[in-house]
Amino acid sequence: MKAARIHNFGGPEVIVVEEVAVPVPGSGEVLVKVAATGVGPWDALIREGKSKVAPPLPLTLGSDLSGVVEAVGLGVTEFKNGDQVYGVTNPQFCGANAEYAIAVAEMIAIKPRGLTHVEAASVPVVAVTAWQMLFDYAHAEPGQTVMIMGAAGNVGAYAVQFAARAGLRVVAVVAQKDAEYVRSLGAEIILDPKSESINDSVPPVDAFLDLVGGENRDSFLGPLKRDRILVSAVSPDQPPSRPDVHTVFFYVEVTTERLNPISKLFESAELKSCVGSVLPLNEIRSAHEMLAGAPHKRGKIVLTV
Repeated sequence: MKAARIHNFGGPEVIVVEEVAVPVPGSGEVLVKVAATGVGPWDALIREGKSKVAPPLPLTLGSDLSGVVEAVGLGVTEFKNGDQVYGVTNPQFCGANAEYAIAVAEMIAIKPRGLTHVEAASVPVVAVTAWQMLFDYAHAEPGQTVMIMGAAGNVGAYAVQFAARAGLRVVAVVAQKDAEYVRSLGAEIILDPKSESINDSVPPVDAFLDLVGGENRDSFLGPLKRDRILVSAVSPDQPPSRPDVHTVFFYVEVTTERLNPISKLFESAELKSCVGSVLPLNEIRSAHEMLAGAPHKRGKIVLTV
C-alpha cells in the first residue's frame, strides 16, 4: 500500500510517499481502508520532531481519517467489516496518511450519515478539541456567555457552532474579514483583535477560549468574570495576567464517546463541516507547505486516498 512517511525530521521535503506492507490490527484495533485523511498543524510538529507525542522514526504521518473497516482485532465488538467510520488512529497521532491504517477502536465512531468521507476526515481532532474546551473544561451551560479568541479558525468554527447550539451567547474575536463568517456560524458579538479597547456592549463573560495565544490575549480578559476559566489549546506556558482567572491547558483526547454526540449534530443538520483545500495523497508535501503559510482555502486540509 502507499503511505506518506518520514525517515528523518525536517520540512515538507522529508515526506515521501512509498510502498509499505498493509498493517494487521491488534487487540482493540481495527484496520481501516482510508478514503480521506486530514492534515493539521500537529502533523507539522511531528514531522519537525517538535511534538510532545514523539512517535519513533520511520513513521507514517496523519491522525484524522474516514474510511471503511476492513478487519477487526481481538476484543473489538462495536465495529465490523464494512462499517463506515471516522476518527483518529492512536494517541501518537500517526499512521492515517495511507491507503490503509490501524485505528484504536475507542478513538473512532460510525461516520455521520450525510457526510462524505472528505467532510468526515476534516472533523475529528478540531471538532473534539472545541467540544472539550466548551463542555469538558469550561463546563458551559445554556444562558452563559463565552468569548472565543480565534473563532474563525478550524477549532474556533466548531466552538462557535457548539456554543450557539447549546444556548450560549458567543463573543467572537476575529479580524473584520471573518466577521460575516462567524456570524453565519452563530456568533452574536464580533471583536477585532486589533482593537485597543473592548466595546462597552460586551456582556460579562463566563468562559474564555484561547485558540490564538500571544500577548494580545490578556487585553480581552476584562469582561471575564472573577474566578471563571480560561481554556487554551495553544498556550501551555502563558499564564493570564489576572490572578483571579483559572487557567486550563490540555491536549485533545478523541474518543468514541465524544465523537458520537458530534455525529448526531451533523445528522440533524445542526453542524457544518469546515473543509478547506483537498488534495490527493501524493501531493501531501503541498498540504504541509499550506500548513506553513502557502495559499489554501479556509478550513481543514484533507487528502483523498
